[in-house]
Amino acid sequence: MGVTLETPLDELDFLPPNRARLLERFGLPTVGALLLHFPRRYEDRNQFDRFPNDTTDQPVCVCGMVKKTSIRRIRGWQKMFDVLIEEDGASAFGGRLVCRWFNSHWVEKMIVQGHRLVVYGKPKRSGGNVIIAHPEFEVIEDDAEESIHLRRIVPIHAATEGISPRVLRRIVWDVLEQLQDDTVEQLVPEKLDATPRAWALREMHFPASMESLAKARRHLVLEEFLAMQLAVSAKRTELKAERGEPHCGPGEWMRRLHDSLPFPLTKAQQRSIAEIRDDLASSRPMNRLLHGDVGSGKTLVAMSAMLLCIEAGFQAALMAPTQILAEQHYLTFRRLLDPLGVRVALRTGARREYGGEMPLFDPSPRTDSAPGEPHILVGTHALLYEGAGFTRLGLAVIDEQHKFGVVQRARLREQGSAPDVLVMTATPLPRTLTMTIYGDLDVSTLDEMPAGRGKIITGVRAPSKLPEAAKFIREQLDAGRQCYIVYPLIEESEKLEAKAATAEFAKWSELLAPLKCELIHGRVPPEEKDAIMTRFRSGETKALIATTVIEVGVDVPNANVMLIENAERFGLAQIHQLRGRIGRGEHKSYCILITGTDEEEAMEKLRVLEKTNDGFEIAEADLRLRGAGDLLGTAQSGLPPLRLGDLFRDADLMKLARNHAYLIFEQDPKLERPGHAGCRVLLNETRRTILAQVS
Repeated sequence: MGVTLETPLDELDFLPPNRARLLERFGLPTVGALLLHFPRRYEDRNQFDRFPNDTTDQPVCVCGMVKKTSIRRIRGWQKMFDVLIEEDGASAFGGRLVCRWFNSHWVEKMIVQGHRLVVYGKPKRSGGNVIIAHPEFEVIEDDAEESIHLRRIVPIHAATEGISPRVLRRIVWDVLEQLQDDTVEQLVPEKLDATPRAWALREMHFPASMESLAKARRHLVLEEFLAMQLAVSAKRTELKAERGEPHCGPGEWMRRLHDSLPFPLTKAQQRSIAEIRDDLASSRPMNRLLHGDVGSGKTLVAMSAMLLCIEAGFQAALMAPTQILAEQHYLTFRRLLDPLGVRVALRTGARREYGGEMPLFDPSPRTDSAPGEPHILVGTHALLYEGAGFTRLGLAVIDEQHKFGVVQRARLREQGSAPDVLVMTATPLPRTLTMTIYGDLDVSTLDEMPAGRGKIITGVRAPSKLPEAAKFIREQLDAGRQCYIVYPLIEESEKLEAKAATAEFAKWSELLAPLKCELIHGRVPPEEKDAIMTRFRSGETKALIATTVIEVGVDVPNANVMLIENAERFGLAQIHQLRGRIGRGEHKSYCILITGTDEEEAMEKLRVLEKTNDGFEIAEADLRLRGAGDLLGTAQSGLPPLRLGDLFRDADLMKLARNHAYLIFEQDPKLERPGHAGCRVLLNETRRTILAQVS
């Protein structure tokens, strides 16, 4: 009997039960799961690389004979295992390479003189030798398996304990030998890509050529993207079918707020407010994303929307990811809305790092405001739970929405009767991500910066320049300005070579004395953290030694200098967010990135920050440098992780899949047509994956 994609691996006669168990533990219980475990790279073993004679930037794949092995003890108990391999036909003066492992006892048992090795790694010259440290390798035995492991384009799969890439390759080969192609259902509509799915699966694992591999990959990436876009389109269709009620007042309070501001709104803010106003006036629940660069004025847009909502007789809520940001929003709302008589309350709970729940905090009623329930509730995730104080929630605004999972967002929406939802992020998003993570949402973009913002100059400096940087900071503080000094760690670590805020605090206090410095990080108790921020906002504290706890929401216009140590340890978007804490006033601002690294990838990241302050440009660079892995978080996006597709490299395929999914749902919202059977399978499988993620 033939094998189908649904066949459990433990039912395969040729697969030992212990290996089937290991694969199931690895998340591969069936033939279908195994064949969707795509190779992470390929080696063209029809033509190996020549043995290198110097350091190279790119890894090489070479094949040679083991001429000698040796073990040496170094630094006491540690051992170094060297394997000298020689290229076939090499002379005594070239074509040699040393493979080196440290404390890898299992390697010592696998490699002996006379073995033929295929080696993959990055060579580096050391003295008279070219060495590859801890390379990937395979022992090639002179057996009948040469057709699988040699003389072809060979797949390299991510393996698991007890199953090497070579063994896994053999298992996949045997499975494909018995797979019945006519049982493999076509999931991608023919008009999108007519490539047979069974052929594509075979070519992805054992390609006949790089051209056939590209064709197979295109089909399977389209399948993956189509599954994702079908889920997004289905969600969008469901949301549009929901019925709610309008939550939009006449706009008098909003007009009064705008008239009270000392600056005009940007055209982007005016456009976004008009889009949100139309949504609030509709009986269809709003689901809108507001995104823009750091400092582009999202909070004012959200505040305008909330005034429209409460003027119609409803409550509004603003949920922020951290206590500091929630309190920052609360103070801003009080400052701008108290004159209008709008009642604002704060609800916050402790974050997990404090190890337990803190009591909800509600400011005592103010004598200068009218009695009654609050119009606007500002808080953290505490807003999700009972007793938050909602009676008629009409609008939920979620700030820095990527910090919240889809389940939390849904829970907030359940607090009211189909409330309108506005999600905000200060991380500008490349279009490919916008149409993926937020494809179910309408999008408003703030692509202008308010007038009167100071220019930010960013410079990358070596640690040897730290004394000069400290002198410059001192000059700025003496001139009346304030600064942030940011570290990647709270406390020093033996495992990580990076400076820590607590250890460096004393140094800066001495360097900047008698000016007041304070230390803030995630372990500082909430009440103390609030007091520190109050002193910094008032100007009493001149320098804040901090971790990334200040990443979002801290708004002190007088702070115009930021120094970030070990800058290479931060992400590109994260540094941009941190840098957004300065340049918020009229003064020219300076961001100093201290790094001792010489790694090209890290330096490329930091050079992007030197070159531009444009968050959208930075977001594209971040996607290019990192790939979509971190940006497309599974819990946050509510979508399955990408197995094969790359949102930067395959942006055109994502657009194609998106347009096709939208068209399918316009013509056949329930996917009932016979030609959409494969789409039903893709959608149901994606939904099962999403449920498994969030349960």
